[in-house]
Amino acid sequence: MTIRVPFVDLKLQHEPIKTQLQDAIQSVLERGDFILGQALSDFEAAFAAVSGAEYGVGVASGTDAIALGLQACNIGVGDEVILPANTFIATLIGVLRAGAKPILVDCDRQTALIDLREAAKAITPHTKAIIPVHLYGQMVSPLQLLNFADTYKLVIFEDAAQAHLTQRDGYHAGSIGIAAAFSFYPSKNLGAFGDGGMLLTRDSDVAQKMRRLRNYGASQKYFHTEPGTNSRLDTLQAAILHQKLPYLPQWNRDRLTIAQQYNKELAPLATAGIIPMENQSGAGHVYHLYVIKVDESCPIERQQLEEKLTAVGIQTGIHYPIPCHLQPAFTNLGYQLGDFPQAEKLSKQILSLPMYPGLSSSQVKEVVAAIAHAVSTSYKTDEPSPADLSSVVV
Repeated sequence: MTIRVPFVDLKLQHEPIKTQLQDAIQSVLERGDFILGQALSDFEAAFAAVSGAEYGVGVASGTDAIALGLQACNIGVGDEVILPANTFIATLIGVLRAGAKPILVDCDRQTALIDLREAAKAITPHTKAIIPVHLYGQMVSPLQLLNFADTYKLVIFEDAAQAHLTQRDGYHAGSIGIAAAFSFYPSKNLGAFGDGGMLLTRDSDVAQKMRRLRNYGASQKYFHTEPGTNSRLDTLQAAILHQKLPYLPQWNRDRLTIAQQYNKELAPLATAGIIPMENQSGAGHVYHLYVIKVDESCPIERQQLEEKLTAVGIQTGIHYPIPCHLQPAFTNLGYQLGDFPQAEKLSKQILSLPMYPGLSSSQVKEVVAAIAHAVSTSYKTDEPSPADLSSVVV
């Protein structure tokens, strides 16, 4: 089968800056400082600065940024941490690796972000922190979050793995709480050529502890003040990321433009149950993913739509098909089907459409036309499809 519209196409992003990337790699090869080298410290400072944070500490993955970051913030055994059930499993794993107890709560159906009203119901005397997952490229409202944390005296630890340079309420992702975890997985808005992550913080003590934890707990070579691990962002990856960083604002603007076209093209399909995830951040949304809901009024189920798009060469994704509380590995947490109805409902309805800088206007039209065709041909013969569907069938 020919892929007409890939889910992600990184070649379009890398080809125009190929020479710069090659030069950055060559520079590291010539210096030979592959671990904790100059390019790493340069990138840490640069990424922290554009994100509104004081310090950056590069680690091997976004998961390590969460797990070690929580430890650096002195969150661990005996502490409860609130997080959404609708997130990638790394958020939950990070809390468990830090030794803390994860307390899952439901999400908002319109945005898929954590529902702070539900979070308020989960507060106990043991609750120490909340992890707002800035999902799909949109932040949890910083003003609401800061008010929530102040009311309940909680630490805010951001999961910003999908939110590079995201903005809302005058804040950047990574600048709200005591610390924030980022991922540089290749398909992220700012992606490496492999795994990578970073903790951002405004607290010098947290930064210093994080640097020790990522490097065997050593404050200096062969002097280990605490149990740590080996989790360092490779100098080569840092050099690549630093070269890509100046282009990130434009890449994010391109994503927003693509999302705006999707919104316009998909609008006639709202009456057929195809609903884009709500943007409550305006231009601050960086659209790591463009997600639609295939709701109950749609004549076709999500799985059928996914299959029909695949059949015509349009790749899609699901973020995420199984909520954290229903994952087999975590039955010991005591949650069960029905505990988080919004997360469970969304897991059966959401579909991520192709989204990346370089996705053309004609490709967006092709994706929407394929969705419209799948929907219109799924109505029963005695049940006419909405008249306005014809405007998107091309």
